Amino acid sequence: MTTTVAVLGTGIMGAGMAGNLANADLDVRVWNRNRDRAEPLADAGAAVADSAAEAVAGADVVLTMLFDEAAVSEVMAEALPAMTRGAVWVQSGTLGVEATGRLAERAAATGIEFVDAPVMGTKQPAEEGKLIILAAGPDRVRSALEPVFEAIAARTIWVGERPGDGHRLKLVANAWVVSLVAAAAQSIDLAARLGLDPQLFLDTIAGGASDSPYAQAKGRAMIGGNLAASFPLEGAAKDTQLILEAMGQAGARQDFLQAVSALYADALAAGHGGDDLAAVVAAFRRDHEPGGR
Repeated sequence: MTTTVAVLGTGIMGAGMAGNLANADLDVRVWNRNRDRAEPLADAGAAVADSAAEAVAGADVVLTMLFDEAAVSEVMAEALPAMTRGAVWVQSGTLGVEATGRLAERAAATGIEFVDAPVMGTKQPAEEGKLIILAAGPDRVRSALEPVFEAIAARTIWVGERPGDGHRLKLVANAWVVSLVAAAAQSIDLAARLGLDPQLFLDTIAGGASDSPYAQAKGRAMIGGNLAASFPLEGAAKDTQLILEAMGQAGARQDFLQAVSALYADALAAGHGGDDLAAVVAAFRRDHEPGGR
């Protein structure tokens, strides 16, 4: 029997995920607050719903890919009562550990299985079905999710059964991502200020132990000004705050990430929220003190 999947949220990530689910011959329904952003998925074979409740009715799996807890809570207030008992809610937006716990409690109260499943990857991996899923949820639902996860991801890492553990690992990994990009921005800006071609920095680390494909890709974007979003800076700024919250709860040192967070906040304040997170380089190019003063 074909698995029916409802995707709530068809932005940069959700659209790519829904397209791959449809291409895997699953029965896919999609919904977005702005219907125009969901309509193109009809060409891939997805049914475009007029409401979240319509999308989830009778679905085996409901996947949410929305910006923050407020958005997910609002949408699921409508969707949860319409879901079939025994359906699985896969929550893939990056919302934070505490938010994930609250949503898991809401799902349990309505008899819905909940899987905490944030993803690693940006626009291109989402479109190519090459995301990495960091999943936490009950063993009993894993086999039912296999065709869904196989369609959207290169691999799935099952972190455990406790809701929130997927997010814990996602925040650990994202701490590395936002720090790496900010560090690349710092070196590119410094090279320019020292009168060098910033490309020389990328050429110097290329192929060495300190190199990474991500640093090269984001560095080229910074140098060329090609800042079309694959991971919007506003999302990176939000995630740095979630990482800081997790650090505070864990008793970890926050001073380094606080400095990184301030850079993303500066770039956000400069109007780069809709650009790629590589636009953090703008924080270094502003002739102001930290915080935009």
